[in-house]
Amino acid sequence: MPAALKGIVGLVVLALVFIVAAILGGRGDEDEAPSTPAPPPVAAGEAEAESASQTAAQLGYPTFATNNTTRIGGGDAASNAAAVALAVYPSADATTQPDAVALVDAARWQDAVAAAVLMAAPVRAPLLLSSASGPPEATEQALAALDPQGSARTNGAKAFAVGAAQPADGLETTPVGGGEPVATAAAIATLRDRLAGKPPAHIVIASVEAPEFAAPAAAWAARSGDPVLFATKDNLPAATATALRRHPAVPVYVLGPTAAISSPVVRAIAKAGGEVRRVSGEDPVTSAIALARYDDGNFGWNVNDPGHGFVIARSDSPLDAAVAAPLSASGTWGPLLLTDSADTLPAALRDYMLDVKPGYTTDPTRAFYNHVWVVGDEEAIGVSQQAEIDELAELAKAGGEP
Repeated sequence: MPAALKGIVGLVVLALVFIVAAILGGRGDEDEAPSTPAPPPVAAGEAEAESASQTAAQLGYPTFATNNTTRIGGGDAASNAAAVALAVYPSADATTQPDAVALVDAARWQDAVAAAVLMAAPVRAPLLLSSASGPPEATEQALAALDPQGSARTNGAKAFAVGAAQPADGLETTPVGGGEPVATAAAIATLRDRLAGKPPAHIVIASVEAPEFAAPAAAWAARSGDPVLFATKDNLPAATATALRRHPAVPVYVLGPTAAISSPVVRAIAKAGGEVRRVSGEDPVTSAIALARYDDGNFGWNVNDPGHGFVIARSDSPLDAAVAAPLSASGTWGPLLLTDSADTLPAALRDYMLDVKPGYTTDPTRAFYNHVWVVGDEEAIGVSQQAEIDELAELAKAGGEP
């Protein structure tokens, strides 16, 4: 819980103490205070829903919401992942629970980016964080609320343990990968092919060294089911080349500028796989916007008009950005955008949001609306920046105020 929020909670508790004391003091002449009625009984289903809701609140969802934004603001990436999972799967009953979850090693953002494809159909598994020593408390709490049961879509698995991530005790788990990030991403792509029962429509290549350029791939993978493979700036790893050769007719999209993945590597990708195109901007903020705007048949978000969902995270917090991927594949479905400061919205991001700002002429109830998920606490993305994002997402009347 952020320090500021702890302070607010403390003040509220202190105020309640004084209020109760004042009430009891005013009853000094009474022999006996009136009894408090017992609370009504809670049905089992209602109790489960209340438990899941309480867990979500403890994990940082929501911490601060405005008309057009909702913040996932846990104290760390594990709490944010758990809160995202419970936002997507409220788990009030079996119909709002996932079949499985993907447990990712918190020490490797690359695994989280690649594992985001498991959030796509047919698996629809949200991401939770674990480690070589086991899951943290936030993940344990989320697992208890989500209670995945496995299904035919997951081959009976209740969880997929990616890389070195260890599952919770008693949770039926399928291990995936376990080597270096490049090899683990290739193993995830193979698992994706097996569970989907068909080849992907596209393949995404991201930088294994530059997380700020790779993070937007997670949101797209979750939405599309396109696997994410990795390259270095100057080399196409053997595991990635082998994975590409399995699907020689599948088009490949490289994310990021030549500073992240060089032109010789792109040529090597073309030799190993299908037709290659690059999607990029000059920096992480503009690269994320480029993917949000991109339209090439059925590849790319093509978000160039109002009426969409968005997710905004910090460019230097790739793990937070990656575990937020389920938000891009549910609800108001939308791309991941990046900000590079806690206080100031980047000019390029502000211009993009102005370009897709919703409006109406006569009837606001018939308009299109934007909604933005803000991922990270107030130290990552300040409240003033969230307020600016809210204003940019606000529905406006064409031609000025009514």
